[in-house]
Amino acid sequence: MKKQFGTLPTGEQANLYTISCGGITAAVTDFGANLVSLLVPGRDGTVADVVLGYDNPKSYLENGGCLGAVVGRNANRIHHARFLLNGETVQLAENDRGNNLHSGPDMYFTRMWQVESHTAEAIRLTLLSPDGDQGFPGNARVSVTYSLDETGALKITYDGVCDRDTVFNMTNHTYFNLAGHQHPESAMDQVLLINADFYTASDEKNITTGELTDVTGTPMDFRSPKPIRAGLDIPYEPLRMQGGYDHNFVIRSNPCAVLSDPGSGRTLTITTDCPGVQLYGGNFLNCIGKEGVAYGKFGGVALETQFFPDAVNKPQWKQPFVKAGIPYHSETVYRFSI
Repeated sequence: MKKQFGTLPTGEQANLYTISCGGITAAVTDFGANLVSLLVPGRDGTVADVVLGYDNPKSYLENGGCLGAVVGRNANRIHHARFLLNGETVQLAENDRGNNLHSGPDMYFTRMWQVESHTAEAIRLTLLSPDGDQGFPGNARVSVTYSLDETGALKITYDGVCDRDTVFNMTNHTYFNLAGHQHPESAMDQVLLINADFYTASDEKNITTGELTDVTGTPMDFRSPKPIRAGLDIPYEPLRMQGGYDHNFVIRSNPCAVLSDPGSGRTLTITTDCPGVQLYGGNFLNCIGKEGVAYGKFGGVALETQFFPDAVNKPQWKQPFVKAGIPYHSETVYRFSI
C-alpha cells in the first residue's frame, strides 16, 4: 500500500509504503528510506509499534537522533574526518567534535530516494550518490531493500556499486522498544544478549583506539541476557565517557544479539554478515515522535550492524573499502518471536 506522507519544505511529496507478512507490518518512507513503523504482536495478541519514529517527513529532515535511518556511505565515526585510500587523503566534513559521524552532513536519510520496486512483502529503494558526495570518491548507486517473510523476519539488504574505489559501510539506526514506542520509560528494561567477548575501546570523543577490551567482569558483558538498565548503574569509565551505552561489540557468532521485552513477550533476534554491532541506548535522544510521544534519554535501543568504527584508519580490522565496479552487498535480519 502507498499513501501520501507529507510535503517537504522544497515542495516535494514524500510517500509512505506498507509491507506485510508473517504477522508483521512495516512502513517505509521514500524520504530517506527511513523505517517509520513496525507493528508486531505480543504474547496476548496485542499489536504494538516497536520502533521510534515520526509522523511526518519534516521531522525526518531534522532527524538529529537518526530515528529509523539508513546510514551511508559510512556508518559511525571517522577520526579527524579523513582517511587514506590508494595513497590519497579523503577529507570529509567534521560534524562531530572534529570527527565525522555517519558521513554527514547531508546524510542519506535526509534525501529523497527512488522506489525501484514495491510488492506486498518488500520494497527496494535506490539513491544515486555522485563523485565527491560527502567527500567520498566515485559515482555510486546504492539500494536498500526491506523485506518480510512468513517466519516473522524483517530483512534489510544493502547493495552498492561505484565507478571508483570507495567506502561502503551501511547500517540502519532504528531504535527498538519492544514494549511499544509509546513507552520510552521502559526501553532500558529490555533484556539484551550480545554474542561478543570483546568491544572496541574508545576515547572521550568515542573514537576507537584500535584496542579490543575483554567484556568479562564489566557492564559490557551481555553474553548472558540481562536488562540494559542493570549496567547503567555501575560506575564504569567507558560508560561515563559516552553517557551510557554507545559502543561497538565484536561479534563472535550469530545471532549477534537477542532483545526481549518481559512484559509483552516480544523477542527480537538479529543475525548479520557484519563484524560488529553498535549498542546505542539513546543517550542523547530528545525529540517528539509519533503520536506526540516524547522520546528522551534512554528512550530506545539501537543495534547497528556495521564495520568497526573508524575501521578505515585501523588496518588491523576488517576493511569497508570496495573496488571500482565490484558490488557491495550486506544484509541483517531482524526476526520477531514470542
